[in-house]
Parts: sequence; structure tokens; C-alpha cells
Amino acid sequence: MRILYLNPNSTAAMTDSMAQVAREAAPGQEILAWTNAGGPPAIQGPQDGDRVVPQLLAMLPAAREAGAEAIVIGCFDDTGLAEMRAAAHCPVIGIGQAAYHMAALRAGRFAVVTTLEVSRPVIEANIRDQGFAEICSAVIASGIPVLEVEAGAPAMLERLAECARKTAAPAVVLGCAGMARHRARLEARAGRPLIDGVAAAARQAG
Repeated sequence: MRILYLNPNSTAAMTDSMAQVAREAAPGQEILAWTNAGGPPAIQGPQDGDRVVPQLLAMLPAAREAGAEAIVIGCFDDTGLAEMRAAAHCPVIGIGQAAYHMAALRAGRFAVVTTLEVSRPVIEANIRDQGFAEICSAVIASGIPVLEVEAGAPAMLERLAECARKTAAPAVVLGCAGMARHRARLEARAGRPLIDGVAAAARQAG
């Protein structure tokens, strides 16, 4: 199975870390990962998301040419998911969507820990529109920008773990692609199951 991860932002380091997480999660699949070079450094809020949807759509002909058998949108906001599904030649899933399904299967109920407050309404709308509102207890904004999450400083990890510990939900979804490579360290600090949408998408797409 050839699975293509599309990173809507222009930060290539995030693309690389997503690809590594996906390959570890689904070693039997072929993982491709592309960066949207024309996007902002991070997707933080609906304006950033709206800006990149045409850029993602413009990547679809190359995705078809590359033989992608499934496309994963590598942004937790599931940026452009509906538009991409309508236009793509193959199945398209978002890492947020994949994480919610995995959390529902594994734990029944979940909370989400994300980055900035500006991202919370987008995530809450996705959870509602995708049918998970009744089993999501909270979407918690950590106040940490996306690129700081990706950098992985110890203080940042502790702040995310603290947010995860505050919820009574049996599982916590990591609400940013940049959190994916930190999942094991965060889970050890949080003391509860953490679900990463990058890995979940690799397993579900395959």
C-alpha cells in the first residue's frame, strides 16, 4: 500500500517526523510524505487552514501520478478533508479523524490536548461534524504554538503532560501532528493512554 502524507504547512521537519512515525507504525506500508512549500510554517486557526486548501488540491494530480493509494492530511485540523475527498482519485483521511476513531475503539471516551486557543473551535467543529461530540469530554488548548511543540523542549513536554493529566477521560488524543514523535515520552509523563493521529492514520489507511 502506497500511503501519501500531505503536510499542509511549509515546515519540512514536521513532514519528516510524520513520515518516521508513520513508517514505524505501519512498517509493511510504503510511506511517502510531501510538504506544501507554499503554506505557512504552521496551521494555526481557520485562516491558515482556508489559505492552504487550494494548495492541497493542486497537489492531487502529482499524487495520482505518484501512485498514491491513500492520502493522509497531516494536520490535526483535518484541513481541506471534504474538498480533498471530493476531488481525489483515492481515499483521503485526516489525522484528526483517524485519532478520533482510534480513541473511540480503544477507550470509548476521550479528551483532546491541542496547541493554541485559536485551533480549539476548528477541532470542536470537526469532532461534532464527524459524530464524536458525545464521547469527547473536552478539547484543551495548551497555549503552546505548533513549532514549539515540534521542537520538543522539556518544559513543553511537561506542559502537555500536565494538560493530559487534568482530564478524567480514559484516553487523550494528541491534537497536533508535531506531538506525534513525542507520544511515548508524553505518555510516560501523563500516566494514561495517548493516541496519535499520525500513527493511527497509517494503520487505518493500510
